[in-house]
Amino acid sequence: MKNEDYKIHIIGAGVSGLIAAKVLEGNGFHPTIIEATDRVGGRVKTDIVDGYQLDRGFQVLLTAYPAAIKYLDFDRLELQHFVSGAAIFDNGKQKILGDPLRDTSLLLPTLFSGIGSVSDKLKVLKLNILLKGTTIEQIFEKPEITTYNYLLNFGFSEEMISKFFKPFFGGIFLEAELQTSSRMFEFVYKMFGEGSAALPKAGIEAIPQQLKENLKQTTFKFNTKVKSVESGKLILEDGTELESDYTIVAAEASKLISNLKNQEIQWKSCETLYFEVDSRNIEKPLIGLITAKNALVNNIFYHTSLETNSAGNKELLSVTVVKDFMDVTELRMQVEKELKEICGITSVKFLKQYSIEKALPKLDSLQYEMSPSETRLTTRVFLAGDTQLNGSLNAAMISGERAAMGVIEAISGDGY
Repeated sequence: MKNEDYKIHIIGAGVSGLIAAKVLEGNGFHPTIIEATDRVGGRVKTDIVDGYQLDRGFQVLLTAYPAAIKYLDFDRLELQHFVSGAAIFDNGKQKILGDPLRDTSLLLPTLFSGIGSVSDKLKVLKLNILLKGTTIEQIFEKPEITTYNYLLNFGFSEEMISKFFKPFFGGIFLEAELQTSSRMFEFVYKMFGEGSAALPKAGIEAIPQQLKENLKQTTFKFNTKVKSVESGKLILEDGTELESDYTIVAAEASKLISNLKNQEIQWKSCETLYFEVDSRNIEKPLIGLITAKNALVNNIFYHTSLETNSAGNKELLSVTVVKDFMDVTELRMQVEKELKEICGITSVKFLKQYSIEKALPKLDSLQYEMSPSETRLTTRVFLAGDTQLNGSLNAAMISGERAAMGVIEAISGDGY
């Protein structure tokens, strides 16, 4: 049988599924991607509201991600880069903490920020040097402890942890107490150190859109829901049966495959609220961090501090909440109150709120890599997605690549 004659289905048109299709195409196969929604992207989507680009959740691309470097054309994405640092709202004042080695204008504000001691700042330098000399593979071989305990063991003060690390990495890990694995902290910290945080000029969805545009031999079935995956076939929600020689599940698999029913992934959630405001009170493209212990707001960002393809008439502000709250209406009122009292942002017009129930997978024993054979669930079914490794865009890409390679190895081994 010729490679293009194999019926290979990929469930899910997120980043992982798109990478799987790319690898299969590169080996002469013509896969079909089945997607429940109306377009590619999965959790990586952008909407236009009142002329503003609203990403579904505050997301960034770390340009040092090895898989992103391999599969994305950064120039074509027209990446807009964040300044390396943060604007910290602490006790009624805005303080700047940044990397003066990258931006000399941050030197004096950082030195006189009052955030952390001289010892803390020296430890930041020490951590940078340590992780620069540590490979990603070595990071994921280390014993896992919580990020909070890691920072304590490294010698950082409680003040530095509570006023910088908790709000900054709490926004990345989507949990405020830094209970996430130290492996993930070291990996993300290393990626920040070796590259930068950036957003495509057209918003975060430009990433999956670029991956889709690169596919030439892949068929897409949008607005199509899969009910179950069985050996040799797929059953759609409408009862249609599709013959499938091999299937890659690049979506949550537990509801689709009978022997995974008791292995449902646990997820971290977050709320992202967007507001139109008259002016910015953070001039540079810096993330704003909230240090108040009882505040619901974790971080804020003015998306109009970066160049965007679509822009409204004023400034666009996103607010991320990672803590639990009681009521959606009360949440919005509390967020607006905190913006006024903590950040001095008074004139806001609410645009949209995204309740993202499945923002990041809760995983134990985080891994960076896996072999193609490890993606194989049954003879003809393979699993992909960041749930297989760690919650990152990089992991989504790697797992998609490995699942496709697993299918290719199975076909060559099965001797069709």
